[in-house]
Amino acid sequence: MRIMSNVNVDSVLSQYHARLSQVQAGMEQARSHAAIAALVFVAVVIVAAVLALKAQWWMCLFPIALAAAAGRSFLRHRTAGDNGRRLKHFYERALKRVQGEWAGSGAAGDEFDDPNHAYAHDLNLFGEGSLFELLLIGRSGIGQTGLAKYLKESAELDEARARQEAVQELSGRTDLREKVALLGPYQFSESSWETFTQWLNAPATQFPVGLQPLLLATSAALAALILAAVATGGILLPWIWLARIAAPVVVFHTVVGVSLRERVNKMIESLRALSSETQLLREGLELLESERLKAGKLRRITERARGGAAAVHRLERMLDGLRQRNKDQFLHISRVLMVGTQLSMAIEKWRRKHAPVLREWMEAWAEFEALNALGGYAYENPGNNFPEFAEVLAAFEGKAVGHPLLAPEGCVCNDVNLNPVSRFYIVSGSNMSGKSTLLRAIGQNAVLAFAGAPVRAKELRLSALRMCASINVADSLLNGKSKFLAEVDRLKLAIEMAEGGIPLLFLVDEMFSGTNSVDRRLAAEAVIRTLVGRGAIGALSTHDLALTEIAEDPALHGANVHMGSRGNGDPMEFDYRLKPGVTREANALAIARMAGVPV
Repeated sequence: MRIMSNVNVDSVLSQYHARLSQVQAGMEQARSHAAIAALVFVAVVIVAAVLALKAQWWMCLFPIALAAAAGRSFLRHRTAGDNGRRLKHFYERALKRVQGEWAGSGAAGDEFDDPNHAYAHDLNLFGEGSLFELLLIGRSGIGQTGLAKYLKESAELDEARARQEAVQELSGRTDLREKVALLGPYQFSESSWETFTQWLNAPATQFPVGLQPLLLATSAALAALILAAVATGGILLPWIWLARIAAPVVVFHTVVGVSLRERVNKMIESLRALSSETQLLREGLELLESERLKAGKLRRITERARGGAAAVHRLERMLDGLRQRNKDQFLHISRVLMVGTQLSMAIEKWRRKHAPVLREWMEAWAEFEALNALGGYAYENPGNNFPEFAEVLAAFEGKAVGHPLLAPEGCVCNDVNLNPVSRFYIVSGSNMSGKSTLLRAIGQNAVLAFAGAPVRAKELRLSALRMCASINVADSLLNGKSKFLAEVDRLKLAIEMAEGGIPLLFLVDEMFSGTNSVDRRLAAEAVIRTLVGRGAIGALSTHDLALTEIAEDPALHGANVHMGSRGNGDPMEFDYRLKPGVTREANALAIARMAGVPV
């Protein structure tokens, strides 16, 4: 069953194509205007030079003013062209997402993948072709961290509802997504969570108490004396007097500079990465402060960000001062006035004052970018629906549940009802029949739901849930752990998580596949009894029919379902439909033929 309406999706495509055409037309216009401005600038500069040589100097004033205007026009149109290129990239990738051609075109989020996480690796949340790559339109590394956190942590119901309300508001804000895409000085400039947190967590650089105001006073006095001498040509303050007065100050600065050189240089080196990443965060906080958003979650995020832009801008100016001080025109005077040392002390003071609230500003921006990405997903998938959150014991009840990463036209959807009446499914069927895809469809839709996004389902009703999955577990030579032991550890984690007050949703593919059928049957039943006894719901897939006997115990409230062929005589032609009961199909010979065995 298709989840999305062709008309609605076509409408999104049409809007994106139209906006892309507008962007490309604007780029052409900006390129043309920039070329004209450049020609005018060159021509006027030549005229000004000729007038300077052949006529009176004042006759050059108008051409110089005209050249300045042409230069500003050139820079303005060049910036418009740069913004156009960024928006062109933004809409080209948006079209790929809607057309199902997005895999490999964006950030995969591999750095957030954790094989030991309860479900992230098993549900393909990260990596090429992952849910993270599909969702991400974030501008910064801080935003990527926020989205990863949303996907890896199941929210409580009130929080999930608040996120849902925010995503619903943001879904139609294509203009806001454009603004986010244009943040920062360059298309590929970064603002990463790690850069800021490493700086915030670094040991404090110690400076003598009272040194900063003393250096500020001596530097100001020295600068005033130098300016007075230069401005009057040594008349008001003779040069010899300047030398006598300034000498003790210069000696004092030299002694202080030498004694602090090592710690100041170390601090300046540690600030290099930070100095290139503050602008993007500052502009993001400015954007948040300028928007009048309505959803309660968005208003709270805006309130948390208040005041952040101005404070980060002050930090940005100080970091820029550190970069500028080594330029030839500033080098000598900055050393005499100890600009580097003074800025280092000021930056350390800023860190002591703003460290706790800077984390708040970063978290606010991270959450906003996550919600903005989910809003984009909601807009680009108009046939998806927002789930209902219910205050019940344990439930995942969905109609026409499909895998979010599959193209709509190829996505087969199934009804899933996990609740106190039907606590778990044992899904039987051969390899390639769609069992693992069904488990991932359940898990990924739960992830989307708790993140606040719409889900690939006609209807979905969930209770508060924690999740644990064992689908992609593998052996680890590094940790000396076999695949079987890795599976055991994951099931142990599931049992531990089921002890909490929030019900567990477990998703297990081929439980205990590394042991014989008899032992497997006994061990699997023991695990399921424990999980169900602790209030968990979930699904277990298997091709071992011995395990289907577990669901026949009425005390466990399980159900046998299966996936198989279309019933047209070809056991390897699957329909991916969930059917009641245990599979009765046999396809061993067909599999052997696939392997090249002449049977």
